[in-house]
Amino acid sequence: MADDNQQHGFEGSKRLLESEHPSLVDRYYQSRYLIDSQSKKNEDICILTHSNRICIVTVAEWHPLLREKKTISQISYDVEGVNRMDNKISGKGKRGAQLLTPSSPLCEVTCTDGSKYIITCGVRGQLIEVNETLLKSPDLLSLKPQTEGYIAIVLPKLGDFEGTTKNLLSKDEYIKIRSSGT
Repeated sequence: MADDNQQHGFEGSKRLLESEHPSLVDRYYQSRYLIDSQSKKNEDICILTHSNRICIVTVAEWHPLLREKKTISQISYDVEGVNRMDNKISGKGKRGAQLLTPSSPLCEVTCTDGSKYIITCGVRGQLIEVNETLLKSPDLLSLKPQTEGYIAIVLPKLGDFEGTTKNLLSKDEYIKIRSSGT
């Protein structure tokens, strides 16, 4: 009984801390959204933008992977003839980075029910990193999409950052659109 009370006390303290202190993502990143990526209904992408122009590509809350609680069996960065794992960058100028457009495919996600989803970049820039952890633990994409389950990190060019992100929706706009049923 004492252990049970201690556990509930810990859970209550944890919830209190979470409500008082925003998460790392909430503090340092602005969530931007691309609705119906590649004209595929509800396949939304969330792009976490930092003040230093770094963009972290994740799946949005309305994406079928999360909304339908699909079980992910495999993630492949070798999609449509391009292997994103072959990205080799060097130096301050990020020489050798793969150049991406908003429609560039980053990975293919395969679910246990046989459904497949191609996740696109959503922004124009250089591919800095793909999340290799997803190859070993694909379930992170659905369990922790904005932290350990991110898909890739992209760096837009200095002059392109504002133009690249201006067509993306804010979190409030995204919630409003998805709540209205469109």
